Amino acid sequence: MTLLTLENLRKSYGAMVVTSDLSMSVAHGELVGILGPNGAGKTTLFNLITGTVRPNAGRVSFDGRDVTAMDASRRCHLGIARSFQVPHPFVGMTVYENILVGATFGRSRQAPEARALEVMEMTGMGAKANQLAGSLTLLDRKRLELARALAADPQLLLLDEIAGGLTDSECTSLLQVIRDVNATGVTIIWIEHVVHALLQVARRLVVLDFGRKVTDGEPEAVMASPEVRAIYMGEDALD
Repeated sequence: MTLLTLENLRKSYGAMVVTSDLSMSVAHGELVGILGPNGAGKTTLFNLITGTVRPNAGRVSFDGRDVTAMDASRRCHLGIARSFQVPHPFVGMTVYENILVGATFGRSRQAPEARALEVMEMTGMGAKANQLAGSLTLLDRKRLELARALAADPQLLLLDEIAGGLTDSECTSLLQVIRDVNATGVTIIWIEHVVHALLQVARRLVVLDFGRKVTDGEPEAVMASPEVRAIYMGEDALD
């Protein structure tokens, strides 16, 4: 069953076209990876899904509703949450307090305090509940970024380069958390430059370049595509 549908999305700023006639759909429970070089339109795609920017043309449908005109707050309450490429926790607040913010403004029917505690355990942050967010390592900041988004109890979770800057062992640890989250039924769309991490968990890949969708399919087939190889390895890959 389809959870998210994007139809012919176009976003431009003056003469600069960021996304061009972009269409895709995501089913309930999928874990979809988004690949593309810098400037491909990946973050704009997330902004269009969450409602922080509006398309010049096209439609966004979520869980059977047209949400194109809805703002980010309303979409959050419907079940869309995201992390950001660079974690920006409330550094003077504890881990628990940061996660409580997400729980307070999401769609969860649980008491915010109970939801925050549940998510801390899910993401491995329970032992650091009373630690100030400003003192966390990069890995724990990434976990906190994930936890704060999860606290909103999303149906759809958007992850923006959450593996960036981590060591291989740190990345492995985070991947298990992402698998566990997806196993609970949360649909995930993940933008990532750390391709080997994405390939370990994604069951479908979408590749963007210059604001258009290049290909969409099973990871092995996508990575073998001559056009994808050309984007990542140069024109000679087409020879």
